[in-house]
Amino acid sequence: MATLQETLDSLSADASLAQTLEGGAVRCLACGHRCLVRPGKRGVCRVRFNREGRLRMPWGYVAGLQADPIEKKPFYHLLPGATALTFGMLGCDFHCAFCQNWVSSQALRDPASESMGLEVRRITPEEIAEAAVRTRAEAVVSSYNEPLITAEWAAAIFAPARERGRRTAIVSNGNATPEALAFLRPHLDAMKIDLKAMRDATYRKLGGVLQNTLDTIQAARQAGLWVEVVTLLIPGLNDDSQELWDAARFLAGVSQDIPWHVTAYHPDYKYDAARPTGAADLARAADIGQEAGLRYVYAGNLPGMVRELEDTLCPKCRHAVIRRRGYAILEYRLQEGGKCPDCGEILAGIWRDPREVLRNSRSPNPVAI
Repeated sequence: MATLQETLDSLSADASLAQTLEGGAVRCLACGHRCLVRPGKRGVCRVRFNREGRLRMPWGYVAGLQADPIEKKPFYHLLPGATALTFGMLGCDFHCAFCQNWVSSQALRDPASESMGLEVRRITPEEIAEAAVRTRAEAVVSSYNEPLITAEWAAAIFAPARERGRRTAIVSNGNATPEALAFLRPHLDAMKIDLKAMRDATYRKLGGVLQNTLDTIQAARQAGLWVEVVTLLIPGLNDDSQELWDAARFLAGVSQDIPWHVTAYHPDYKYDAARPTGAADLARAADIGQEAGLRYVYAGNLPGMVRELEDTLCPKCRHAVIRRRGYAILEYRLQEGGKCPDCGEILAGIWRDPREVLRNSRSPNPVAI
Protein backbone atom coordinates (compact mmCIF):
# COMPACT_ATOMS: atom_id res chain seq x y z
CA MET A 1 0.00 0.00 0.00
CA ALA A 2 1.39 3.42 -0.99
CA THR A 3 2.43 5.83 1.74
CA LEU A 4 0.88 9.28 1.92
CA GLN A 5 4.07 10.81 0.51
CA GLU A 6 4.10 8.37 -2.42
CA THR A 7 0.43 9.10 -3.12
CA LEU A 8 0.92 12.86 -3.08
CA ASP A 9 4.12 12.71 -5.12
CA SER A 10 2.25 10.82 -7.81
CA LEU A 11 -0.34 13.61 -7.86
CA SER A 12 1.98 16.44 -8.83
CA ALA A 13 2.94 18.66 -11.76
CA ASP A 14 5.75 21.04 -12.66
CA ALA A 15 5.47 24.26 -10.67
CA SER A 16 5.14 27.67 -12.28
CA LEU A 17 6.18 29.54 -9.14
CA ALA A 18 9.80 28.43 -9.30
CA GLN A 19 13.21 29.70 -10.37
CA THR A 20 15.81 27.30 -11.83
CA LEU A 21 19.29 27.61 -10.32
CA GLU A 22 22.67 26.01 -10.91
CA GLY A 23 23.36 22.40 -10.01
CA GLY A 24 19.77 21.27 -10.38
CA ALA A 25 18.55 23.38 -7.44
CA VAL A 26 15.33 25.41 -7.64
CA ARG A 27 14.02 28.37 -5.70
CA CYS A 28 10.34 28.04 -4.76
CA LEU A 29 8.42 31.32 -5.03
CA ALA A 30 5.06 30.18 -3.67
CA CYS A 31 5.43 31.40 -0.08
CA GLY A 32 7.56 33.70 1.99
CA HIS A 33 10.05 30.99 2.92
CA ARG A 34 11.43 31.07 -0.64
CA CYS A 35 12.88 27.62 -0.10
CA LEU A 36 16.07 26.61 -1.90
CA VAL A 37 15.21 23.04 -2.88
CA ARG A 38 18.00 20.78 -4.11
CA PRO A 39 17.38 17.58 -6.12
CA GLY A 40 15.60 14.97 -4.03
CA LYS A 41 14.72 17.46 -1.29
CA ARG A 42 11.52 19.16 -0.17
CA GLY A 43 10.44 22.64 0.83
CA VAL A 44 9.26 23.60 4.31
CA CYS A 45 5.70 22.70 3.31
CA ARG A 46 6.82 19.13 2.42
CA VAL A 47 4.48 18.95 -0.59
CA ARG A 48 6.62 20.94 -3.03
CA PHE A 49 9.74 18.98 -3.96
CA ASN A 50 12.60 18.80 -6.43
CA ARG A 51 12.50 15.94 -8.87
CA GLU A 52 15.56 15.86 -11.12
CA GLY A 53 15.99 19.62 -11.13
CA ARG A 54 12.32 20.51 -11.57
CA LEU A 55 10.11 21.80 -8.78
CA ARG A 56 6.95 19.71 -8.44
CA MET A 57 3.76 20.89 -6.78
CA PRO A 58 0.42 19.25 -5.80
CA TRP A 59 -1.98 18.69 -8.67
CA GLY A 60 -5.11 16.76 -9.62
CA TYR A 61 -6.69 15.97 -6.28
CA VAL A 62 -8.65 17.29 -3.32
CA ALA A 63 -8.63 16.11 0.27
CA GLY A 64 -11.79 18.08 1.02
CA LEU A 65 -14.61 19.39 -1.15
CA GLN A 66 -17.88 20.69 0.21
CA ALA A 67 -20.50 23.37 -0.22
CA ASP A 68 -21.04 25.47 2.89
CA PRO A 69 -21.89 29.05 3.91
CA ILE A 70 -19.42 31.69 2.84
CA GLU A 71 -19.72 33.12 6.36
CA LYS A 72 -17.81 30.04 7.57
CA LYS A 73 -14.58 31.15 5.84
CA PRO A 74 -15.29 33.73 7.35
CA PHE A 75 -16.30 36.30 4.75
CA TYR A 76 -18.99 38.76 5.88
CA HIS A 77 -18.69 41.35 3.10
CA LEU A 78 -18.25 38.94 0.19
CA LEU A 79 -21.64 37.73 -1.10
CA PRO A 80 -23.35 37.37 2.32
CA GLY A 81 -25.72 34.45 2.48
CA ALA A 82 -24.13 32.71 -0.50
CA THR A 83 -22.94 29.13 -0.72
CA ALA A 84 -19.22 28.66 -1.26
CA LEU A 85 -17.80 25.53 -2.82
CA THR A 86 -14.64 24.99 -0.80
CA PHE A 87 -11.77 22.73 -1.81
CA GLY A 88 -8.51 21.89 -0.08
CA MET A 89 -5.39 19.84 -0.53
CA LEU A 90 -2.76 18.84 2.06
CA GLY A 91 0.20 20.60 3.63
CA CYS A 92 1.16 23.97 5.10
CA ASP A 93 4.22 26.18 5.40
CA PHE A 94 3.44 26.87 9.09
CA HIS A 95 3.29 24.45 12.03
CA CYS A 96 0.88 26.15 14.45
CA ALA A 97 0.43 24.05 17.59
CA PHE A 98 -3.18 25.27 17.90
CA CYS A 99 -4.18 24.50 14.29
CA GLN A 100 -7.84 23.50 13.98
CA ASN A 101 -7.27 21.90 10.55
CA TRP A 102 -4.08 20.08 11.56
CA VAL A 103 -5.02 16.72 10.04
CA SER A 104 -4.94 18.39 6.62
CA SER A 105 -2.31 21.06 7.20
CA GLN A 106 0.32 18.91 8.92
CA ALA A 107 0.28 16.06 6.41
CA LEU A 108 3.80 14.70 5.79
CA ARG A 109 4.94 16.53 8.96
CA ASP A 110 2.89 14.74 11.63
CA PRO A 111 2.65 10.92 11.38
CA ALA A 112 -0.88 11.14 12.81
CA SER A 113 -1.95 12.64 9.46
CA GLU A 114 -0.93 9.56 7.46
CA SER A 115 -4.58 8.45 7.26
CA MET A 116 -5.33 11.49 5.07
CA GLY A 117 -4.12 9.42 2.16
CA LEU A 118 -7.47 7.66 2.29
CA GLU A 119 -9.24 11.01 1.82
CA VAL A 120 -7.38 12.02 -1.34
CA ARG A 121 -9.69 12.14 -4.35
CA ARG A 122 -8.59 12.57 -7.95
CA ILE A 123 -10.45 15.35 -9.74
CA THR A 124 -10.02 17.93 -12.51
CA PRO A 125 -10.43 21.71 -12.35
CA GLU A 126 -13.40 21.50 -14.72
CA GLU A 127 -15.14 18.97 -12.46
CA ILE A 128 -14.76 21.32 -9.48
CA ALA A 129 -16.11 24.26 -11.49
CA GLU A 130 -19.07 22.15 -12.58
CA ALA A 131 -19.68 21.14 -8.95
CA ALA A 132 -19.99 24.83 -8.12
CA VAL A 133 -22.70 25.16 -10.76
CA ARG A 134 -24.45 22.03 -9.56
CA THR A 135 -24.54 23.17 -5.92
CA ARG A 136 -25.50 26.75 -6.89
CA ALA A 137 -22.36 28.00 -5.17
CA GLU A 138 -21.66 31.62 -6.03
CA ALA A 139 -18.04 31.40 -4.89
CA VAL A 140 -15.24 28.87 -5.18
CA VAL A 141 -12.77 29.00 -2.29
CA SER A 142 -9.40 27.36 -1.62
CA SER A 143 -9.11 26.53 2.09
CA TYR A 144 -8.54 23.73 4.68
CA ASN A 145 -4.79 23.73 4.05
CA GLU A 146 -2.57 26.66 2.98
CA PRO A 147 -3.61 27.74 -0.55
CA LEU A 148 -0.37 29.55 -1.36
CA ILE A 149 1.63 26.32 -1.52
CA THR A 150 -0.85 24.96 -4.07
CA ALA A 151 -1.38 28.26 -5.91
CA GLU A 152 -0.96 26.78 -9.40
CA TRP A 153 -3.73 24.24 -8.72
CA ALA A 154 -6.02 26.95 -7.31
CA ALA A 155 -5.49 29.13 -10.38
CA ALA A 156 -6.35 26.19 -12.65
CA ILE A 157 -9.66 25.81 -10.80
CA PHE A 158 -10.46 29.49 -10.52
CA ALA A 159 -10.16 30.07 -14.28
CA PRO A 160 -13.08 27.77 -15.29
CA ALA A 161 -15.02 28.81 -12.17
CA ARG A 162 -14.87 32.47 -13.23
CA GLU A 163 -15.89 31.51 -16.75
CA ARG A 164 -19.03 30.13 -15.13
CA GLY A 165 -19.69 33.39 -13.29
CA ARG A 166 -18.31 32.40 -9.88
CA ARG A 167 -16.32 34.61 -7.54
CA THR A 168 -13.06 33.15 -6.22
CA ALA A 169 -11.19 33.44 -2.93
CA ILE A 170 -8.44 31.92 -0.82
CA VAL A 171 -8.25 31.48 2.95
CA SER A 172 -4.59 32.02 3.76
CA ASN A 173 -2.01 32.60 6.47
CA GLY A 174 -0.75 35.50 4.35
CA ASN A 175 2.83 34.24 4.02
CA ALA A 176 2.83 35.20 0.35
CA THR A 177 5.42 36.46 -2.09
CA PRO A 178 4.85 39.25 -4.62
CA GLU A 179 5.31 36.59 -7.31
CA ALA A 180 2.53 34.40 -5.88
CA LEU A 181 0.13 37.34 -5.57
CA ALA A 182 0.85 38.44 -9.14
CA PHE A 183 0.32 34.87 -10.34
CA LEU A 184 -3.04 34.51 -8.57
CA ARG A 185 -4.39 38.03 -9.11
CA PRO A 186 -5.88 37.47 -12.63
CA HIS A 187 -7.93 34.59 -11.23
CA LEU A 188 -8.78 35.89 -7.76
CA ASP A 189 -11.43 38.17 -6.21
CA ALA A 190 -10.80 37.98 -2.48
CA MET A 191 -8.51 36.85 0.33
CA LYS A 192 -9.20 36.02 3.94
CA ILE A 193 -5.88 36.46 5.74
CA ASP A 194 -4.95 35.31 9.24
CA LEU A 195 -3.15 37.89 11.34
CA LYS A 196 -2.07 35.52 14.09
CA ALA A 197 -0.21 38.01 16.28
CA MET A 198 1.66 41.32 16.17
CA ARG A 199 4.90 39.99 17.64
CA ASP A 200 7.55 38.53 15.36
CA ALA A 201 8.70 36.18 18.14
CA THR A 202 5.25 34.57 18.13
CA TYR A 203 5.32 34.19 14.35
CA ARG A 204 8.75 32.56 14.50
CA LYS A 205 7.36 29.88 16.81
CA LEU A 206 4.61 29.19 14.29
CA GLY A 207 7.05 28.94 11.40
CA GLY A 208 6.53 32.35 9.81
CA VAL A 209 7.57 35.99 9.72
CA LEU A 210 5.18 38.73 10.83
CA GLN A 211 6.30 41.23 8.20
CA ASN A 212 5.43 38.83 5.38
CA THR A 213 1.81 38.74 6.52
CA LEU A 214 1.63 42.50 7.02
CA ASP A 215 3.07 43.01 3.54
CA THR A 216 0.56 40.57 2.05
CA ILE A 217 -2.42 42.36 3.61
CA GLN A 218 -1.21 45.66 2.22
CA ALA A 219 -0.30 44.27 -1.20
CA ALA A 220 -3.59 42.42 -1.59
CA ARG A 221 -5.56 45.60 -0.90
CA GLN A 222 -3.38 47.59 -3.29
CA ALA A 223 -3.95 44.94 -5.96
CA GLY A 224 -7.70 45.49 -5.71
CA LEU A 225 -8.59 42.25 -3.95
CA TRP A 226 -11.33 42.21 -1.35
CA VAL A 227 -9.57 41.46 1.96
CA GLU A 228 -10.93 40.35 5.32
CA VAL A 229 -8.63 39.61 8.26
CA VAL A 230 -9.04 37.12 11.11
CA THR A 231 -7.25 37.00 14.44
CA LEU A 232 -7.80 33.87 16.50
CA LEU A 233 -7.73 35.34 20.00
CA ILE A 234 -5.72 33.06 22.29
CA PRO A 235 -5.57 34.12 25.95
CA GLY A 236 -2.00 34.62 27.06
CA LEU A 237 -0.55 34.33 23.55
CA ASN A 238 -1.82 37.27 21.48
CA ASP A 239 -4.58 38.97 23.50
CA ASP A 240 -2.51 41.65 25.22
CA SER A 241 -4.32 44.97 24.77
CA GLN A 242 -1.26 46.71 23.35
CA GLU A 243 -0.80 43.94 20.81
CA LEU A 244 -4.45 44.22 19.79
CA TRP A 245 -4.04 47.98 19.44
CA ASP A 246 -1.04 47.37 17.20
CA ALA A 247 -3.03 45.00 15.01
CA ALA A 248 -6.07 47.27 14.76
CA ARG A 249 -4.02 50.39 14.02
CA PHE A 250 -2.08 48.58 11.32
CA LEU A 251 -5.27 47.39 9.62
CA ALA A 252 -6.91 50.80 9.88
CA GLY A 253 -3.77 52.32 8.38
CA VAL A 254 -4.12 50.05 5.36
CA SER A 255 -7.88 50.64 5.07
CA GLN A 256 -10.59 51.34 7.60
CA ASP A 257 -12.88 49.25 5.40
CA ILE A 258 -11.05 45.96 6.10
CA PRO A 259 -13.39 43.75 8.16
CA TRP A 260 -11.54 42.42 11.20
CA HIS A 261 -12.84 39.17 12.72
CA VAL A 262 -11.67 38.34 16.24
CA THR A 263 -12.57 34.72 16.83
CA ALA A 264 -12.65 32.42 19.84
CA TYR A 265 -9.97 29.81 20.47
CA HIS A 266 -10.63 26.39 21.91
CA PRO A 267 -7.86 23.92 22.88
CA ASP A 268 -6.89 21.80 19.87
CA TYR A 269 -4.04 19.78 18.43
CA LYS A 270 -0.88 20.26 20.56
CA TYR A 271 -1.75 23.52 22.29
CA ASP A 272 -3.59 23.50 25.61
CA ALA A 273 -1.72 26.27 27.42
CA ALA A 274 -4.64 28.67 27.21
CA ARG A 275 -8.20 28.65 28.42
CA PRO A 276 -10.96 28.92 25.81
CA THR A 277 -11.67 32.46 24.67
CA GLY A 278 -14.75 33.98 26.27
CA ALA A 279 -17.30 36.46 24.96
CA ALA A 280 -15.83 39.22 27.15
CA ASP A 281 -12.41 38.64 25.57
CA LEU A 282 -13.86 39.07 22.10
CA ALA A 283 -15.81 42.18 23.11
CA ARG A 284 -12.64 43.79 24.49
CA ALA A 285 -10.74 43.10 21.27
CA ALA A 286 -13.65 44.36 19.18
CA ASP A 287 -13.83 47.57 21.21
CA ILE A 288 -10.15 48.17 20.47
CA GLY A 289 -10.71 47.60 16.77
CA GLN A 290 -13.57 50.06 16.67
CA GLU A 291 -11.68 52.69 18.67
CA ALA A 292 -8.75 52.33 16.28
CA GLY A 293 -11.05 53.39 13.45
CA LEU A 294 -12.02 50.11 11.81
CA ARG A 295 -15.56 50.39 10.43
CA TYR A 296 -16.39 46.69 10.48
CA VAL A 297 -15.35 44.54 13.45
CA TYR A 298 -16.82 41.12 14.15
CA ALA A 299 -16.62 38.44 16.84
CA GLY A 300 -16.82 34.80 15.84
CA ASN A 301 -17.06 31.22 17.06
CA LEU A 302 -19.45 32.06 19.92
CA PRO A 303 -22.83 32.39 18.16
CA GLY A 304 -25.51 34.10 20.17
CA MET A 305 -23.06 35.22 22.87
CA VAL A 306 -21.59 38.41 21.38
CA ARG A 307 -24.72 40.49 20.66
CA GLU A 308 -24.39 42.83 17.70
CA LEU A 309 -20.77 41.77 17.01
CA GLU A 310 -22.13 39.11 14.66
CA ASP A 311 -24.08 41.73 12.72
CA THR A 312 -23.07 44.18 10.02
CA LEU A 313 -23.77 47.72 11.17
CA CYS A 314 -23.85 50.75 8.93
CA PRO A 315 -20.68 52.70 9.80
CA LYS A 316 -22.58 56.00 9.50
CA CYS A 317 -25.93 55.54 11.25
CA ARG A 318 -24.99 52.35 13.19
CA HIS A 319 -28.21 50.57 12.31
CA ALA A 320 -27.99 46.82 11.71
CA VAL A 321 -28.21 46.09 7.97
CA ILE A 322 -27.35 42.35 8.21
CA ARG A 323 -28.22 40.29 11.26
CA ARG A 324 -26.52 36.94 11.78
CA ARG A 325 -26.44 34.00 14.13
CA GLY A 326 -23.42 31.84 13.50
CA TYR A 327 -23.29 31.14 9.77
CA ALA A 328 -26.96 31.94 9.15
CA ILE A 329 -28.38 35.23 7.85
CA LEU A 330 -31.38 36.23 9.98
CA GLU A 331 -32.14 39.57 8.33
CA TYR A 332 -30.76 41.32 5.25
CA ARG A 333 -31.65 45.00 4.79
CA LEU A 334 -28.89 46.19 2.47
CA GLN A 335 -30.13 47.63 -0.77
CA GLU A 336 -28.55 47.08 -4.17
CA GLY A 337 -24.86 47.95 -4.30
CA GLY A 338 -24.48 47.76 -0.51
CA LYS A 339 -26.59 50.83 0.26
CA CYS A 340 -27.87 51.37 3.79
CA PRO A 341 -31.69 51.68 3.66
CA ASP A 342 -31.71 54.18 6.53
CA CYS A 343 -29.07 56.77 5.67
CA GLY A 344 -27.90 55.91 2.15
CA GLU A 345 -24.30 55.10 3.12
CA ILE A 346 -22.56 52.65 0.74
CA LEU A 347 -20.94 49.86 2.70
CA ALA A 348 -17.65 48.42 1.47
CA GLY A 349 -17.81 44.90 0.07
CA ILE A 350 -18.88 42.70 -2.81
CA TRP A 351 -22.63 42.39 -2.46
CA ARG A 352 -25.33 40.19 -3.92
CA ASP A 353 -28.67 41.27 -5.32
CA PRO A 354 -30.81 41.61 -2.15
CA ARG A 355 -33.60 39.66 -3.83
CA GLU A 356 -31.26 36.69 -4.21
CA VAL A 357 -30.33 36.77 -0.53
CA LEU A 358 -33.95 36.75 0.57
CA ARG A 359 -35.03 34.19 -2.03
CA ASN A 360 -32.24 31.70 -1.44
CA SER A 361 -32.46 31.07 2.28
CA ARG A 362 -30.67 27.83 3.03
CA SER A 363 -29.48 25.60 5.86
CA PRO A 364 -26.08 26.57 7.24
CA ASN A 365 -25.04 22.91 7.30
CA PRO A 366 -22.21 21.93 4.91
CA VAL A 367 -22.84 19.50 2.07
CA ALA A 368 -20.01 17.16 1.07
CA ILE A 369 -19.55 16.80 -2.68
